Amino acid sequence: MDVVLGIDTSNYRTSLCLVDTGGRVVAEEKELLTVEAGERGLQQSAALFQHVKRLPELAHRMTTEGRKVVAIAVSRTPRPVEGSYMPVFLAGQMVAELMAHFFHVPVYYTSHQEGHIAAGEYTLAQPIAVDRFLAVHLSGGTSEVLDCTKRVGGYEIECIGGTQDLHAGQLIDRIGVALGLPFPAGPYLEEMARQAGENGLAVPSSVARYTFSFSGPEAALMRAIKQNVPPAQIARAAEKCIAATLEKALRTATEDGYPKDILIVGGVSANTYIRERLTKRLTHRAVGARLYFADPLYAGDNAFGVARIGLLQFLAGYKGEHSD
Repeated sequence: MDVVLGIDTSNYRTSLCLVDTGGRVVAEEKELLTVEAGERGLQQSAALFQHVKRLPELAHRMTTEGRKVVAIAVSRTPRPVEGSYMPVFLAGQMVAELMAHFFHVPVYYTSHQEGHIAAGEYTLAQPIAVDRFLAVHLSGGTSEVLDCTKRVGGYEIECIGGTQDLHAGQLIDRIGVALGLPFPAGPYLEEMARQAGENGLAVPSSVARYTFSFSGPEAALMRAIKQNVPPAQIARAAEKCIAATLEKALRTATEDGYPKDILIVGGVSANTYIRERLTKRLTHRAVGARLYFADPLYAGDNAFGVARIGLLQFLAGYKGEHSD
């Protein structure tokens, strides 16, 4: 069986994925990086070191018998824009280029952001029927509103808006850690928020067209922690703030003529409350948007989307940059 290997080494997770030529996952391993209790992330050097140790460990867990790697795809930048760079992606790039050279297979480069979008698109139960759509990338390292057009093996992307300071995932993680939750805090904060009533704490969102800010909400939520507001109410208020912020930005974007097909990806997109609130508000006939969410299993960092982008380039006959 011919397979394409996808590699992603992000700030949060080490990921490997093998897909067959039909795009189906045949083997996959991914593991969160280790962050000490009370910390809100890792320095790039520490994250890079963990990737170097974890990549062979994950590879050894994957069954390769009867499978032939015919191409490798790797995310080497955070975003598909000039100057986008983070050292953590060097770990995956190094492995991809070594394998491509010694096994005489092509290596295809993409970005972490495009991998998220592809993972979202290719895990949908109902595919996006149009070539141009809006994507919202919500994670600990990115919170952007993107005008996307499909192309062979990737996307043309224009960032039309996003955060001016904190990312949505950073807001969740900072509040979660302050509440004593592990990092990354997303699933734990969501569980805590389920204990809150509907008429609890609310913090205002700050939105100017498609641009927004989470530093003010963070300060308000931190004050609430010091004032001993029940943790569940604080957790729910963080979710509400993110949902309300996105609702305002996306409603404005669709009113201004941007596509009404909206794909939401990234770790924060797995949050059930945010999904349900956005679906209720934006698919209402007064707005008329069509919302799509990445499968929760592939909302966070993963190598599946990277592998799918590589597969499309391989099937299209692209040579790759390091093939012989």
